[in-house]
Amino acid sequence: MPLFQRSALKEGVSPREAFGWALFDAANSGYSTVVLTAVFNAYFVSTVCGDASWATFLWSCAVGAANAISMLLMPAIGRVADLTATKKKWLVAATILCVSATALLALSGPGTYILSVAMLIVSYIGYNVGESLNSAFLPEISRPEAVGKVSGWGWSLGYVGGLITLGLCLAVVTAGQSQGLGMDSLVAATNIITAAVFLVVSLPVFMWLKERAVPQVHGIAQLKTAMAQDVDKGKTAEILMKFVDFRYLVVCGFFYQCGVATVITLAAVYASAVMGFGLTETLVMVLLVNITAAVGAFGFGYIQDRIGHKLALALTLLLWIAMVATAASAQTSAVFWVAANLAGLAMGSSQSAGRALVAVFAPEKKLARFYGIWNMALWLSAVIGPITYGAVTWMTGNNQRLAIVVTGLFFVAGLIALIPVKVARGAALAQAENQLDGQ
Repeated sequence: MPLFQRSALKEGVSPREAFGWALFDAANSGYSTVVLTAVFNAYFVSTVCGDASWATFLWSCAVGAANAISMLLMPAIGRVADLTATKKKWLVAATILCVSATALLALSGPGTYILSVAMLIVSYIGYNVGESLNSAFLPEISRPEAVGKVSGWGWSLGYVGGLITLGLCLAVVTAGQSQGLGMDSLVAATNIITAAVFLVVSLPVFMWLKERAVPQVHGIAQLKTAMAQDVDKGKTAEILMKFVDFRYLVVCGFFYQCGVATVITLAAVYASAVMGFGLTETLVMVLLVNITAAVGAFGFGYIQDRIGHKLALALTLLLWIAMVATAASAQTSAVFWVAANLAGLAMGSSQSAGRALVAVFAPEKKLARFYGIWNMALWLSAVIGPITYGAVTWMTGNNQRLAIVVTGLFFVAGLIALIPVKVARGAALAQAENQLDGQ
């Protein structure tokens, strides 16, 4: 079945534009794969911090700080982008910020705590803002009945992008090790490769993706007035109170993304500390996990449009719970590989399903705002989840197995929070709001 069918896209949206939009997932996935999941996190703990007892906790705090700042910034950025119809401009700026800071991570080495933490935080903020704004284009591109499918295209292509970046890094690391290059040089090279791929693959997005929103204000004075009114009225709280199913989804997303964020940022640390994986083995593992994640995102994209977004998301949360049970009990590399690939299947499908549900619940003139709130919850989870994991390891003498069990409780809580969500009711509220906005 060909990708980017016109039948799934709104009128006026070409397959090329949809492909360009999906390429942003391919561009930024290299950052999350190499910096947060496979290479730099383990390097930070083992080399920058010298395997100190507090190293995992410091990494968790740096990740948490980046997400906390993103959480504070994004509602305002989302509102400005909606009012001024500038989502694409903000997307370009966020990408440049992430790419630049990622390249500067190449300067990290033993004892460079301040530089490494600062560039990690800056790059992660750029990544977060860009991810949120790109997601806000989904309802402008996809027909309502195909949001799961189109979202799945993006996530699956994203994991392909992660595979390309990771494959390039693996080739460079393998060649460098054969020539006797040190770990510092190899990790620096992976950061440069990641930044370069992010920048190059983002270019079609900036050239082909269209800004279809219409400015709601004109000039700085009107923008200031509208923003001041938002502050006075507490718009975020108002949205969460009015759109009840979106509120339940945000709570669900917060809980399960606590677990997802922990797996993304600490999987390589767990593989190294508990299973004894080296850099090359970790890179191969994450590369294969990206393949299963691409399959999961693509396949579930079609499945969720058929069986419903809520049921599809529930199934992925059950997959996550099975993954945690397998990883926590793994005594051999073979069993851990099973857990890793379960995580891949669950990761792509759960993130795609959540993004698609937001598209169902979001009114047309409030896309950036709704995705800003959604991502604010996810960034809060990316503070709580990894810090919880890091705190458990610190307080238990580096008991990583207990920490991963605690992580599993987040997925259980997310599954429970999903129960009251009623997709039809949420979609009806969004349509009613569209009619009010059109009057």
